[in-house]
Parts: sequence; C-alpha cells; structure tokens
Amino acid sequence: MIEVNALAKSFGDVQALSDVTFRAENGQITGLLGPNGAGKSTSLRVLYGLVKPDAGSATIDGVDVIADPRAAQSKIGVLPDNQGLYVRLTARDHIYYFGRLHGIDENVLESKTNELIKLLDMASIADRRVDGFSQGEKTKVCLARALIHDPPNVMLDEPTNGLDVMTARAVRDLIVELKRRDIAVLFSSHVMHEVARLCDQIVIISDGRVVAQGTTDEIRSQASEQNLEEAFIKLVEAV
Repeated sequence: MIEVNALAKSFGDVQALSDVTFRAENGQITGLLGPNGAGKSTSLRVLYGLVKPDAGSATIDGVDVIADPRAAQSKIGVLPDNQGLYVRLTARDHIYYFGRLHGIDENVLESKTNELIKLLDMASIADRRVDGFSQGEKTKVCLARALIHDPPNVMLDEPTNGLDVMTARAVRDLIVELKRRDIAVLFSSHVMHEVARLCDQIVIISDGRVVAQGTTDEIRSQASEQNLEEAFIKLVEAV
C-alpha cells in the first residue's frame, strides 16, 4: 500500500504541493488526475525518493520513503516520465541490468526475464538495441525493468502517453493484470476514458492540492455532473 500524508513541497516561489494526502490500496488501481503543473509528477517523485518534501510523510508498505529510501524503493516498480534508456543495450540487457541491481539470483533472472518478454509481447525486440525503438517499444522495456523484481507496488507516470492504439491497449491490459495480482497500482493520466475505465479510486490534484478523491461515481456526484470530464473541469476550476 502507498500512503502520502500532508505532503508539501516548494521550488523557490512555486508551491508544487500543499497538504497532499491520499492512499493507493493493494489490489486497486488509483489514478492521479490533474492539469499540467498540478503536482502529479512531484507527488510521484517524492514516492520514488527523488524529491524530499518540505513537510508531510510518505510510506510504501509501511516503510518511510524519507527515512529509509532504499528499503522503500525495493518495494516499488516505476515507469517515470523520463525513460532513461541506454541506447547501446538490448531490451533483454536492460531487464538483466535492473534485475541484478535488485539482487535477483542469476539462476532465476533468465526465467523471470523470459516471462516478462512473453507478458509484454517483446519477443521480436528482446535482442535488439533500443536505439531506434518506437515510443511503444521503449515503454515496454521500461515496464519490464520496472517489474523484474516482482514489486508489490507499481507507479506509472502517464504510461500511455504517445503510444499507438494497440500498444496503449496492451498497457491498459497489463495494468488490469497487475491489479489481479493484488498489486497496488498508482498512475497519472490525462486520458479521461482511461481513468474512468481502469480506476477504482481517483485523486484529482490542482494547484498542488487534492480537490477531490473517490470512485468515478463519487467524483461525478460531488460535481453534480454525469460526465467525468465535465466533473473534472468543474472541480478544478472551483479551486
């Protein structure tokens, strides 16, 4: 389970987060929804251990992200907004590399890698260098390296951004499969139909604050709107 409580963070004169509180439960898909610059990526970066908040707390399965970042990081798989792939390595090399960083036994690393290659339909690209990969192919590599250590929590920053229809659908199917495996999934998105279809819980952030959270029906009810997009716009504009 992922929990954040009263997070605050400023960058100079910009208040990126102010009293942000939410949780992502095991076996549920939680969506972070908000306009550009709302604070979604900053919230995720605090959970990754990349940004230290000015106030508040964040825990991964009870482990304090700030006090023990390495232990917290061992419990998460991350698809960041910046892919950071090594162009001279193959897709398989990337998975092996991250598996070794997580201390996976060499005797099981190959079988786990092959399982992910099959799960993500990567057989045709597994032994190609990533230089020249499409956006969708790069996303699959990033997902594979994020999942190689069987993390109980997964965080995805706009996972379908820039993907073609078929690859975006495959990523959504993977998110559902992660939920089926009782993994806590937290992802940010701008795609309303994606959020409405996938999410058990939605957290709407605007100007660094949580302005609404709940199920799709609860969000629509709070805004007195039938359409999630209209509810989102109404709640954000009310801030």
